[in-house]
Amino acid sequence: MISIMNFFRSADRPYFEGWYFKHQTPQRQTLALIPAFHIDGGGRPAASLQVISNDKSWWLEYPAEQLQVSRKPFQIQLGQSRFGTQGIDLHIQEKGLSLQGALRYGPFTALRSDIMGPFRFFAGMQCSHGVISMGHALGGTLELNEAPLDFYGGIGYIETDRGRSFPSKYLWTQCVWGGPERGSLMLAIATIPLPAGGFTGCICSVFYGGREYRLATYRGVKIEAWSPAAAVIRQGKYRLEAKLLCERRQALRAPVEGRMERTIHESLCAEVRYRFWRGKDLLFQHTDPNASFEYSPAG
Repeated sequence: MISIMNFFRSADRPYFEGWYFKHQTPQRQTLALIPAFHIDGGGRPAASLQVISNDKSWWLEYPAEQLQVSRKPFQIQLGQSRFGTQGIDLHIQEKGLSLQGALRYGPFTALRSDIMGPFRFFAGMQCSHGVISMGHALGGTLELNEAPLDFYGGIGYIETDRGRSFPSKYLWTQCVWGGPERGSLMLAIATIPLPAGGFTGCICSVFYGGREYRLATYRGVKIEAWSPAAAVIRQGKYRLEAKLLCERRQALRAPVEGRMERTIHESLCAEVRYRFWRGKDLLFQHTDPNASFEYSPAG
């Protein structure tokens, strides 16, 4: 692993990079962790960890030198805690937050290709998204403020973002579920500013029935509607609808020109109904109480 400072030497300023680790128990308890590093326009580096439970969120700051990252193999060490392809080991004791324990991950479900497609080559992109695992098995237990969380038989998901700032207006939703009709999906719609104008872009991956369906602006997707509570996209004969039924929002911090100064609100455990069609055939309808849903208006 190399230190955060070596990342900063090769990164444009301002810059941020973060990783979103989501964990669900079979009993519908959910915990997400977002380790991140960021550098402002003045070259000042910092590291952070956001912790999100069903009903609360925490923000922790760390000195930059306490973060180390490895790309291959994927591994992050932040303070005394580790995150990687094999699982996580947490040793967090702060005011108002005690989080201890270890989880082990099963094999990752990786995408066939980068979710950004040719967008990843666009110079000046405000934010680039990545998916590390669309779903993997969990084992192990954690203790959150002395309350046990049993993740044996649970399921996880991991994604990442990097760039300068989050888009000014965006919608993001994610869901992964097990059982005989197991599936996973991620959908993001955002306004994309570019030096010569901008556009509204969409990236989406749906895993169902043993295959991936990729819907994206670079593949001709049409955004039929998007709002604080719903999104509908269409690509050829495929159509995806996501409708927010119930939410429990938590305040999180997001980057603005490398500084974690923006407040956004994410529902880690929203109830969302997803419907996916191929022509007139409804391939699946899934309503999940552990879906993630986030909408941020332009401000």
